[in-house]
Amino acid sequence: MDSSQYPILDTIDSPADLRTLELKNLRAVCAEVREFLIDCVSKTGGHFGAGLGAVELAVALHYVFNTPEDKLVWDTGHQAYPHKILTGRKDRMHTIRQLGGLSGFLKRSESEYDVFGAGHASTAISAALGITVARDLAGKEFKVVAIVGDGSLTGGMAYEAMNNAGLLKKDMIVILNDNRMVSLSSLNPTLWSLHDYFSEVLTHPTYNKFKANVWDLTGKLDNFGDRLRVVAQKLEKGVKAVVTPGMLFEALGFRYFGPFNGHNVVKLVEILRHVKDLKGPILLHTITQKGKGYPPAEKEATRLHGVTPFDKITGVMHKTPNEAPAYTKIFGQAMVEICKMNPKVVGITAAMPDGTGLTFLQKEMPERFFDVGIAEQHGVTFAAGMATEGYIPVAAIYSTFLQRAFDQVVHDVALQGLHVVFVLDRGGLVGADGPTHHGALDLSYLRCIQGMVVMAPKDEQELRDMLYTAVEYKMGPIALRYPRGSALGVPLRKEFRRLDIGKGEIVRRGKDVALLAIGNMVPYSLQAAELLAADGLEAEVVNMRFVKPLDDELVRDLASRFDSMMTVEDNTIHGGLGSAVLESLSKQQIHGVAVRLHGLPDAFVDHGTPEELHHLHKLDGQGIAEVARSFLSSRKGLSAFELVTT
Repeated sequence: MDSSQYPILDTIDSPADLRTLELKNLRAVCAEVREFLIDCVSKTGGHFGAGLGAVELAVALHYVFNTPEDKLVWDTGHQAYPHKILTGRKDRMHTIRQLGGLSGFLKRSESEYDVFGAGHASTAISAALGITVARDLAGKEFKVVAIVGDGSLTGGMAYEAMNNAGLLKKDMIVILNDNRMVSLSSLNPTLWSLHDYFSEVLTHPTYNKFKANVWDLTGKLDNFGDRLRVVAQKLEKGVKAVVTPGMLFEALGFRYFGPFNGHNVVKLVEILRHVKDLKGPILLHTITQKGKGYPPAEKEATRLHGVTPFDKITGVMHKTPNEAPAYTKIFGQAMVEICKMNPKVVGITAAMPDGTGLTFLQKEMPERFFDVGIAEQHGVTFAAGMATEGYIPVAAIYSTFLQRAFDQVVHDVALQGLHVVFVLDRGGLVGADGPTHHGALDLSYLRCIQGMVVMAPKDEQELRDMLYTAVEYKMGPIALRYPRGSALGVPLRKEFRRLDIGKGEIVRRGKDVALLAIGNMVPYSLQAAELLAADGLEAEVVNMRFVKPLDDELVRDLASRFDSMMTVEDNTIHGGLGSAVLESLSKQQIHGVAVRLHGLPDAFVDHGTPEELHHLHKLDGQGIAEVARSFLSSRKGLSAFELVTT
């Protein structure tokens, strides 16, 4: 990238460099950071709109605070791209979300400026409070700032943290980056100047010194002084109640200031300088615009929240020609069809209508669509409540996001035997979002729940049939998970078919080894079988469909015909399909068969494209064939070469 395009940014390799600039130059810095961000993400793809809206915040915070000694804790790490640019990583931004490149979120191992890893929302205030308490216990004096944004305050964990912070009364600052995606205020922009006026008065050192002096004085005037204090408190609270939306934060124990224009970097610096040394928990409310400075992103904030590479002029994303529809779209359209067939079915999502495909239902039948915000725990129990009244809630939640509601799945749904359908998008390796979003645990954490049915489709037609089967099940909780990305392009039947619960199918016959696969590992296993056939090895490929209940009858049949079986899953092998097969063999007291478990390792998988990651972990056709050859050769005491040449 031509550095002459960024004459000031080119001189900034750390926040220390930023702090050498004069205040009047910060607007130019913001303009260059924003243009640099647009240039980078248009080529690489990644999270986009939230970062554009946080440029001035990042610049002002690093300018005022002595980072990395002072700690900035960013919530929803996708808003922190400007933070990465300012903290010595701008020369690697072209690698973001690529294999071996920068993470798309915050990552402690990546930079000392990434104080706390963030990929899921609503965690920053809790983490910042923990850091603050640790600071005080250690007798240190650095500042701690949590930056919360992009709807994170719809998550209950944020309020739990604020309640605790208000009780502890520790010195910390929370910045509310309110981009109105899930806004806390209904303020008309024409009122901003009035709010800014009162807020600047309330944060100015002179005001705070005057307030402290008056408070001390009235404390020396016995009963009359106490009455004055009551009046003063009422007056201040009355003014704040009229001019700010901050009563909730004040009730939680925070001193509230704002709202401020979050794109006026000079004013932000002045305000941050005023509040940085105030005592107790402080909340600073800033109003920003998602996608700020890039017209297509300003107009379509949701569509350009996260992007693939796009045309910088138009904002139109590049598409792969003749690409099959995404699994998400297949699910969303099937939901509409099923809802039209069954008036008791409703769709629930946790702030991800686009990401889960429920926008189709939202558009077609809005009265049957519910978005609970970034509140997965509430969403699951909300679904449970609807189920008690005979409705069939379909809770469409990302695989890793449902982890946040594990207790509710167990206690509020499964324990009561309620018919809630869980649809987990992003099962398996999702790609560029990396370890915070890889659905590597869902088969395990769902399979261990009593009474839960867990399944995964091999293709889009089976996804439709599994959704229909789940809705018709009626006997308790049931879950299905599917991968991110394009489906296989198989022809779709118009009608739905109900599958037999707990029954798999043999999709290819063989005699040398049985490959027991689940979900999108079935097509890969079929590819592996073709490669093995070229070596003269005949693999039987089985679509298990269900990890719970497992098809014990099918396992018994396979064990009677094969002395070598290999399970294949894009889930950690601990507690997943492989574990289920071993448990089935044990339960049925079947001996004399060797089982090779093949899946994800006991480690967090980094980011990269799904294809790269599948290849890296030997979960594509080539890798599965390689593992199968090695397994068979070890069984026969031969090298892999000897195995295929004898």
